[in-house]
Amino acid sequence: MISFAFSGRTALITGAGSGIGRSIAIAFSQAGARTVVAGRRLPELEETVRMIGTAGGEAVAIAADVANERSVSELIRDAGPLHLAVNAAGIVQGGSLDDMNAEAFERVFDVNVTGLWLAMKHEIRAMKASGGGAIVNIGSNIGARIVRPGMGAYAASKAAVSSLTRTAALEAVEHGIRINCLCPGPTDTPLSMRPGEDRAARDARVAATNPSKRVAATDEIAAATLWLASDEAAYIVGQDIVIDGGASA
Repeated sequence: MISFAFSGRTALITGAGSGIGRSIAIAFSQAGARTVVAGRRLPELEETVRMIGTAGGEAVAIAADVANERSVSELIRDAGPLHLAVNAAGIVQGGSLDDMNAEAFERVFDVNVTGLWLAMKHEIRAMKASGGGAIVNIGSNIGARIVRPGMGAYAASKAAVSSLTRTAALEAVEHGIRINCLCPGPTDTPLSMRPGEDRAARDARVAATNPSKRVAATDEIAAATLWLASDEAAYIVGQDIVIDGGASA
C-alpha cells in the first residue's frame, strides 16, 4: 500500500471549512504537509485547524474570498512558498434555466469559475517561484460527464472547471506544475441533499440510482486527491478523474 508523504511542502486548500475541503486538508496534514486552509468563514476554518492540531498536524487558517482577486492575491502571499494546492471552494445553486434569476446564475460562475481561475492564476505564479508543484481542482461528475434537470448553472460551471483545468495544465506543465481535476459524484456532505431531504432520504435516493448503491465518504475523495497531487501520479496531466461509484459509466 502506498503511503503518501508531503513533508517539507506547503499545501493550500480552498473551501476547507467543511465537507470535502476539510477532509482533504486533514489528509494532507496527516501526510506531513504544512497545510493552509482557506475559505470565507473563519470560525469554520479555525475548527479545521483545531482538528488538524489534535491529530498532531500543522495548519494555519486564512479567510479569503476566491471570487475577489485582491483577496486571492493576499491569500497566496500569506501562504508562503507553495508546492500543492487544492481548489475545493464552490457553491451549488439549483433551479430550472427559465426560472433562475441572473444574480443567482452569476454568483455560481463568480465562485465556481472566476474563483477557480483567480486561484489557479496566483497559485501557478507562486509555484513557478517555488520550483513547481501540483494543483487539483475539485469539479463534479455533473458537468464533466452528465447533466441533471434543475442543475444547469452548476453543470455549466463545472464543465468550465474541467475546461480551465485542461488549458492551465498545458500552459503550466513546462514549469514543472501538474494540474488535474477530480470530479466526485454524490458525497456525504450537506450539498448532496436536495431541499427538504435528510441524510436517510438522500441515501435512499442515491442507492436507487447509483451502481455502487451509496454516496462517497469525504475521506475517499481526499485519498484520491492526495494520489493526484503525489509523485506517484507524475505522468497524469490535464485529466478529469471521475469518482462517482459508476454513476457516469
